[in-house]
Amino acid sequence: MKQYDFVIVGAGLFGAVFACEMRRIGKKCLVIDKREHRGGNVYCEEIDNINVHKYGAHIFHTNDKKIWDYVNSFVPFNRYTNSPMANYKGKLYNLPFNMNTFYQLWGVKTPEEAKNKIQEQIAESFESEPKNLEEQALSLVGEDIYRILIKGYTEKQWGRRAVDLPAFIIKRLPVRFTFDNNYFDDKYQGIPIGGYNKLIDGLLEGVEVQLNTDYFEDRTHWSDISEQVVFTGKIDQFFDYKFGVLEYRSLRFETERLETENYQGNAVVNYTEAEVPYTRILEHKHFEFGKQPTTVITKEYPCEWTPGIEPYYPINDEKNSAMFKQYQQLGENETNVIFGGRLAEYRYYDMHQVIGSALKKVEVIKSRY
Repeated sequence: MKQYDFVIVGAGLFGAVFACEMRRIGKKCLVIDKREHRGGNVYCEEIDNINVHKYGAHIFHTNDKKIWDYVNSFVPFNRYTNSPMANYKGKLYNLPFNMNTFYQLWGVKTPEEAKNKIQEQIAESFESEPKNLEEQALSLVGEDIYRILIKGYTEKQWGRRAVDLPAFIIKRLPVRFTFDNNYFDDKYQGIPIGGYNKLIDGLLEGVEVQLNTDYFEDRTHWSDISEQVVFTGKIDQFFDYKFGVLEYRSLRFETERLETENYQGNAVVNYTEAEVPYTRILEHKHFEFGKQPTTVITKEYPCEWTPGIEPYYPINDEKNSAMFKQYQQLGENETNVIFGGRLAEYRYYDMHQVIGSALKKVEVIKSRY
């Protein structure tokens, strides 16, 4: 009889949901994490009574009522609606592209005028099949929207020229012909009241957690004390980079506490010109409608990922996708290891998708008992 049914590597959303559900059916779990805090990338650091999203903005949104009810069973969520602004050379535009944006760009007041303007620009700028991201964007929204709101931001985000990026990155660009600044179309949207740590604490209540613990320093030990390991880290690292290193884009954050009550009037302002090195500024108090006398802002700088820094966005090109498939096949042969989460599955996940993935995995395992 082993000490634990599951040792779960990673105290992020996938690991926390898995541990919570296994504890509910009487399984003994140990969650380990190499960081000094729980929650993975949804962790919030409290500064001046403001919950600061330490690893970038996390805005919960879903159309799945079951998942919405699930997270709200641990902590109530507020009514925050993501309505970012774009700053291009000192002028402000609403996102996503909607009638407010088109009025700000061209002074048009009706959907028909806006559609005509876009169609006119598409016809002028594009005729053939798009060969890269720039051509794809121009074929969808025309010159002005592309130049002002897409080009600089996208090139900063990916660290490459738009003409060198594949067209499939922008399969479609949502354009709304209504005065609606709500970024997401999902029915349910909000932020946990009191921050994401409350959600993680609720999920991990009654579960043993060991922080500052690197699985790779003694991986045999964790297998020896558990029936199964649940691994949510980088799958290529698990297999000692046998087929090569999977690539990512990363982020660097500069966070400042300011002696002002309200810095930018919005939680998220994107900076879409190439000359500004960061992609956006977050003002964290606005995620929870804060009235604190001071504020905290974070500038977000995209950067190339190198081993040792946090991997954020998988580079799902042909080379990396083929390499991941090789690792995935190795993973399927591991009888005592369960792989899950964005790093183990090498895919970009929204939070509701991570939770959904963990709950599905839980159902499969429950069916075995």
